[in-house]
Amino acid sequence: MATQNLDNTSHTPMMRQYLAIKAEFPNILVFYRMGDFYELFFDDAKKAADLLDISLTARGKSGGNAIPMAGVPYHAVEAYLAKLVKLGESIAICEQVGDPATSKGPVERKVVRIVTPGTISDEALLSERQDNLLVSIFQNENAFGLAYLDMTSGRFIICQPQSSEQLQAELQRLSPAELLYPESFTNEALISEFKGKRRRPDWEFDNQTSVALLNQQFGTKELKGFGVESYPLGIAAAGCLLQYVKDTQRTALPHIRSIKAESAQQGVILDAATRRNLELTQNLQGGLENTLSSVLDRTSTPMGSRLLKRWLHFPLRDLTTLQARQNAITTLIEHEYYFDIQDLLKRIGDIERIVARIALRSARPRDFARLKSALHVLPELQPIISTTNSTLLTHIAEDTKPIPSLSRLLDNAIVENPPVLIRDGGVIAPGYHQELDTLRDLSQGATEFLAQLEQREKERTGIQSLKVGYNKVHGFYIEISRANANEVPEEYIRRQTLKNNERFITEELKSHEERVLTAQSKFLALEKKLYDELFDIILPDIAQLQSLAASLAALDVLTNFAERAESLQYTQPQLEETPGIYIEAGRHPVVEQMTVDPFIANPVELTNSRKMLIITGPNMGGKSTYMRQTALIVLLAHVGCFVPAESAKIGLVDRIFTRIGASDDLASGRSTFMVEMTETANILHNATSSSLVLLDEIGRGTSTYDGLSLAWACAEMLAVNTKAFTLFASHYFELTLLAEQIPTLANVHLDAKEHDDKIIFMHAVQEGAASKSFGLQVAQLAGVPRVVIQRAKQKLKELETQQTYCQTPSEATYEQLTLVETNHPVVTALESTDIDNLTPRQALDLLYKLKENV
Repeated sequence: MATQNLDNTSHTPMMRQYLAIKAEFPNILVFYRMGDFYELFFDDAKKAADLLDISLTARGKSGGNAIPMAGVPYHAVEAYLAKLVKLGESIAICEQVGDPATSKGPVERKVVRIVTPGTISDEALLSERQDNLLVSIFQNENAFGLAYLDMTSGRFIICQPQSSEQLQAELQRLSPAELLYPESFTNEALISEFKGKRRRPDWEFDNQTSVALLNQQFGTKELKGFGVESYPLGIAAAGCLLQYVKDTQRTALPHIRSIKAESAQQGVILDAATRRNLELTQNLQGGLENTLSSVLDRTSTPMGSRLLKRWLHFPLRDLTTLQARQNAITTLIEHEYYFDIQDLLKRIGDIERIVARIALRSARPRDFARLKSALHVLPELQPIISTTNSTLLTHIAEDTKPIPSLSRLLDNAIVENPPVLIRDGGVIAPGYHQELDTLRDLSQGATEFLAQLEQREKERTGIQSLKVGYNKVHGFYIEISRANANEVPEEYIRRQTLKNNERFITEELKSHEERVLTAQSKFLALEKKLYDELFDIILPDIAQLQSLAASLAALDVLTNFAERAESLQYTQPQLEETPGIYIEAGRHPVVEQMTVDPFIANPVELTNSRKMLIITGPNMGGKSTYMRQTALIVLLAHVGCFVPAESAKIGLVDRIFTRIGASDDLASGRSTFMVEMTETANILHNATSSSLVLLDEIGRGTSTYDGLSLAWACAEMLAVNTKAFTLFASHYFELTLLAEQIPTLANVHLDAKEHDDKIIFMHAVQEGAASKSFGLQVAQLAGVPRVVIQRAKQKLKELETQQTYCQTPSEATYEQLTLVETNHPVVTALESTDIDNLTPRQALDLLYKLKENV
């Protein structure tokens, strides 16, 4: 607001009103209602014009300078809001709340809602198949608190990541639409990629204040009943989040009824790199196509689609829950229920978000109509799912029982196809309210009366061109052409003169106009009142409706899994507590849908006596696909889904790590190799004997000997010390010698055939090490000039003759240069000094001596 003159004496009354409102929202775009437009002024106008690609104009003057102004039509505002929200902007909507007829000076205006990326519930502003989350984070030394809220469902969750890596993984999973963080937060590199960041004062994260705020919201005296008392940092983050929502929504939040804690131990931990590499819901280019969810998601409702993505990002380790999901899927397949259920669910719609809008009192007439239609489906759904032998489906049947009282209310209250907005009228059904029906009949009877009046006046005057009409400015009128002006009866009173016509009014028409307009005005006011009362009537049912929506979403995902299992030929994996991974003829769920040729299925066997596979073979031979498909099959098993394989036996894992592909992080000053080593370090520090680790081409970002040594040491540590289930792909053939030294390590390779200097990829996994890497043949396939290929062959023969490569890293005859020279007199002196036994005087003398040496 630097360009804005705040000396109100130089402004008109309207601009003074605007500046007073803007002062309350200095960091938010203010949409100021003026007639049929929302206007923005000063810096807001400049920013909006740039972001929305709209014209920047000017009005009046401030301090001698024209006031920048930009505006958008009120009837098209949702499209502009959607664009701003996607860019991470927040908007204060300032409406006229006063009556222009009685106002002295500018009509009273006030901000009626604040639209922010993380708190929106409007259907037009949301992506229907993506969660829209508001996230708050708090830091205390090296530990973190995190809270997130889905305004469109009321889900309110907290957790406490124990490291910056865990926090990064959580943020990657949640993909916040808006992110709150304290002013004292120090690690801004962790959140730099997210839009909609909001820095909040530290006092909003006070734990005692947060507890009091949460208890007030839930109507409780303490939070023990929610099982969150051992998450103080998460509660601090939740308190800030709840205060922010209250400040922006300016209304009660009855659908936020509880808070729940999430623990990393409940699920399979996936770090940020693993989520990215496995392309669960977003591909490596940032798109949504060719991802695991794009193959699996054939859900019938948007809320089911959102739940499916949540399940994929939070695989479970609870064997009971997973087996219950499997049994439900098996039941749906065996009885072929999923066809009928999916057809019914398509009529349900997104009642999860409809219920939230009803709770927030922002629901529109068509939301009530959709809820009414959804409730009609429940009696048809019950007979299908209430008779199964699946425990999970039985619980879902209990939560999805019909709600007759609410269904009758909506049937009686709402017309079948209501208009978009209540202000247009015609929302409340005939028969719901007697007085409303009377007023409706009177206002709708105007059309019949006007037709009769027009016919009668034509016959009385003999003027066949006579018309009776109405407009909002002049009301009712009788229109006669200029040519017939001399035939106008004396009792006609001239109301308006046009170019070719004259308009008149009669006492009878004027009397009718008053009755109709009064009836219409009363009708609209009474209908609006009855409509508002519907929110209060439905409010006690919000909790039941939320349970209904959650259960229908779960049923949608389960029937979707059943359909996918049948359509894609997936099988039920056998889940066990005992560690181990056995997959017969496994397939990559995404690649098999993309390829034209038949997908070559491959086995995987990892047991306590066969913990690591060293995978060799040519580039493009399928090593990365083989590794990823293993991780995806294991992940799907931990979701409760069937898997793309002939059979699978999966022991529960605690974490999945993937270090696949090359990328840099130049914004943070990290090279490709530095990123590779950072991700590898995370794996080596955190993997356990129950983890699944996928490592691809460790060490390729540095020199041959450095890379080979690093790869050798990493493989050795994972196999001998960590004992994690590991797939280790590499072009260093020397690593295959590890199988002779470590009994739990085995070699496998992706097969390829060579014919006339050409390579044919077989994509089949075979036991043992590969015979060669076929690097030159792959380069030839890529289009490298023939002369380069020929020269490379010559050089290869020279190197092979000289036996440049050693059998193992220990046989290397070169000396590695260090990055930092440590052979310095100061370093030598420090290393030889017993600092603990120095007197203060001796320590000071040593310090002076070291300074002289430097």
